[in-house]
Amino acid sequence: MSFRQLRSRWTVIVLATAGVASLMIQAIPASEASQSVAAVQAEVTNLQIRASAIAESAQQSQVDLIALTRSLNSVQAKDSVQTTSLTALKRSIGILAAEQYKNGFLGQGMTLMFSSDPTQYLNSAQSLSVVETQNAVRMRKFAAADIALKSTALTLHQKVALVAAAKAKYQSQEAAAQAELRQAEKLLAGLSKAQRAKLAALQSREENSYQKRSLVLSKGKINASGAEAIALRFALRQIGSRYEFGGAGLLYWDCSGLTMRALQQAGISLPHSASAQTSYGKYVPLNQIRPGDLVFFGQPITHVGIYFGGGKMIDAPHSGARVRIEAFTSWFGGEKFVAARRF
Repeated sequence: MSFRQLRSRWTVIVLATAGVASLMIQAIPASEASQSVAAVQAEVTNLQIRASAIAESAQQSQVDLIALTRSLNSVQAKDSVQTTSLTALKRSIGILAAEQYKNGFLGQGMTLMFSSDPTQYLNSAQSLSVVETQNAVRMRKFAAADIALKSTALTLHQKVALVAAAKAKYQSQEAAAQAELRQAEKLLAGLSKAQRAKLAALQSREENSYQKRSLVLSKGKINASGAEAIALRFALRQIGSRYEFGGAGLLYWDCSGLTMRALQQAGISLPHSASAQTSYGKYVPLNQIRPGDLVFFGQPITHVGIYFGGGKMIDAPHSGARVRIEAFTSWFGGEKFVAARRF
């Protein structure tokens, strides 16, 4: 099952739960939500964050897989050209050898030497010397081409192995993310209809609260200029859009898809991977970050957001959530802040 299919399955579950809540939400005060439902909500959110972190690692594997595949295609093309060239050299050498065998290279030389026409001997001897030189050149080219082809074949074999390993890693991470969401589904399935309604009500209140605060904050002044301001404005326009594994707009986003598109608006090209994005821009110490800087979490990197200012960031947080402005601290979920980059 692909990440897009997985997102669809998760959306159906969320909407089904929310559908029950829509009939009851007005009648259920927050104080009535049982401790067990609140605990399930916390665990479901934790599983969603973990699934999204694994999915973000899969994005890095996908970036690696794409790069390796391009490299493999390049080596395959080189192998094809070298094979064609070697075949042509082999054919030309074979033709020359056949001609020499047919005419007798040494016999021609002896015949010419005892020719009664010295001019014919000198001209023909010169021609034989040229042929011999051409043959030597062709043999050297053939040897060099043969070595180059064998080297390319070795590289090709290595590239094929690397592509296979990257593909296996991507598929493994995709399966791991699916397993986390299946566990969340299992938790939801264990609740009664009334409990699912309470849970949906809690989630709805939380999302609405984030949405309301985010929209209010988005109306304020942006304390940035240049590329940072452009990226921030774009990200702010996405507030309320849903998270999706591998999402890169304009309806659905994952964390690195949002930052990639936001910087793209400012003419800055980034890969669709939080981990890969840490290799771009320049490092910024935590005590010097400013609005528009990208902030990264996890070792390895599993989340990225855009610093908004005032101790807040804009991000696509995790499965089941929406793009929002939330608190920026030294931790996101269970992942520690590790770096900031400026472009």
